[in-house]
Amino acid sequence: MIVHRAPGKLFVAGEFAVVEPGRSAVLVAVDRYVEVAVAPGTDRAAEVTVRSDLSGTARLRRVGGRLVALDSSGADLVHVITAIETVEQFAGELGRGPVAVELTIASTMHEHGTKFGLGSSGAVTTAVVAALSEFLGIELTAAQRFRLALLASVRLDRRASGADLAVSTWGGWLAYRAPDREAVHLLSARHGLRHALHADWPGLSIHPLRAPPDIDLLVGWTGTPASTGDQLAKLYGGEVRTSTAYRTFLRESGTCAAALESAVREGDSAWLLRGVRRCHSILRVFDNAARLGIFTERLTALCATAEAAGGAAKPSGAGGGDCGIALLHGDARAAAAALSEQWQAHGIRPLPVAISTSAGAAR
Repeated sequence: MIVHRAPGKLFVAGEFAVVEPGRSAVLVAVDRYVEVAVAPGTDRAAEVTVRSDLSGTARLRRVGGRLVALDSSGADLVHVITAIETVEQFAGELGRGPVAVELTIASTMHEHGTKFGLGSSGAVTTAVVAALSEFLGIELTAAQRFRLALLASVRLDRRASGADLAVSTWGGWLAYRAPDREAVHLLSARHGLRHALHADWPGLSIHPLRAPPDIDLLVGWTGTPASTGDQLAKLYGGEVRTSTAYRTFLRESGTCAAALESAVREGDSAWLLRGVRRCHSILRVFDNAARLGIFTERLTALCATAEAAGGAAKPSGAGGGDCGIALLHGDARAAAAALSEQWQAHGIRPLPVAISTSAGAAR
């Protein structure tokens, strides 16, 4: 049996902007994980069996390079199934035939079926690619695992930036710039995955960062699950992306992400907190103009109480619910404890998470 796990993620800067090729984001990996175990298949009818603690069991057979469910299962496992198909296609290009396999998936990114918005779809894609590749005897570098995971992801949605896949692959703090996913997808469609894995990807940049000293990360869950896909549909569905407000947002978000990256590299905690406050302001102005609903009542309260405690806070990710983050100086332990109590008074649940300094890895 081969077992791999991948950490979840939180955006510190660059959400929304990073969907555009070449645009920057800064993220952190957190110690909530998706774990994928791959073993030889034992189901005589199914060529591939997937068991998930969140989405149940799917029994699948191969038809023309695709995986087809033997029954009505599998609808909630589309990211997993697409990742398997992508790895198997790559294995075929290397001359390796398909084998019967069973995948077992367990996650600490949800509770009783409710997700916390920590990037479980990206983490499961990363972990499936890593575990199944190793099971099939394919040796991949971290960069190749990431690329294969992104090639799987863009089969489902070209808007997917890949930032979650990158931080789930490398762990820790990460500076990321997105490639042109349409170009990457066309590259693989025309020339195959093996070629695409080694080709130049314009716009892509990935830089692991050393964790800044004396900074505590607090995470609050609003109690309302949010859909990144729904938020991106709002962004892409109207005239937002052709507006002056959006162009201004992209420019200012890029400047802020670059400043945050520099602050982390320099280990300047004061500069880092100022950068988070600036990112909060940029998101707020953009949300007011685009009316995406990024700032909910609870996310607004989360940020306001963190600022009052001397920290810096913002929504993390697409907003509309899910999580917000607060960064405080490490010597402000009492303030952090008081802030957690204030969050709870506003209906916000403090999540006991820490930064995951290890990359997605075998266990």
